[in-house]
Amino acid sequence: MIKVERTCVFNFENAIRGARNPMNSWDRMDSYYDENNSFVLGENDLSLARRLAKAGPDHRKFIRQIIISVDITAPLYWWKEYDTYKVATVANSTSTMHKIHSKAFEEDDFSTDHMSEETKKHFLNFVSYMEEVREKFVSTKDKAYWYDLIQMLPSSYNQLRTCTLNYETASNIYYARKAHKLAEWHEFCDWIKTLPYAEDLIINR
Repeated sequence: MIKVERTCVFNFENAIRGARNPMNSWDRMDSYYDENNSFVLGENDLSLARRLAKAGPDHRKFIRQIIISVDITAPLYWWKEYDTYKVATVANSTSTMHKIHSKAFEEDDFSTDHMSEETKKHFLNFVSYMEEVREKFVSTKDKAYWYDLIQMLPSSYNQLRTCTLNYETASNIYYARKAHKLAEWHEFCDWIKTLPYAEDLIINR
């Protein structure tokens, strides 16, 4: 399971202006903001952006200045792979250390969408046991129960993180993960394709 929400893409104007710095070609800029205050690449700017994006990382430096902010809810096993991308990324996550005991454990707290029915039955019994331990910790404040929760927590546990990355990182993710065996990566790559000018700047290799 993966959920991608609250996508915000910004800094297009500054990025495309910077792309024109090497040739001092600012007079050819023809991009603008539409009535919804969305940035629209003009014909000249889009042509330049496509050429630079296709020319490789040394030439498409400007896409590193196009910033994405997004909320992602995904299981810990997916986050372990996402954490490979440490360059030009920032994330603030919900805290298992501070908040693991703050609400009852429910099936929706975990990614179970690819479990067999037999496995899910056993897993939900385990979740029920985790809930028993959580209640013991809440009532006693005995840190031993807290450690039980932390060390029992399965990798299918869903965590929310607010992430910041740029278009270059998104491009690297797309080409590294689009054929991955995890369904979550396919969904994430599908989301990348919905970003503004993704076909021109991210997938344009």
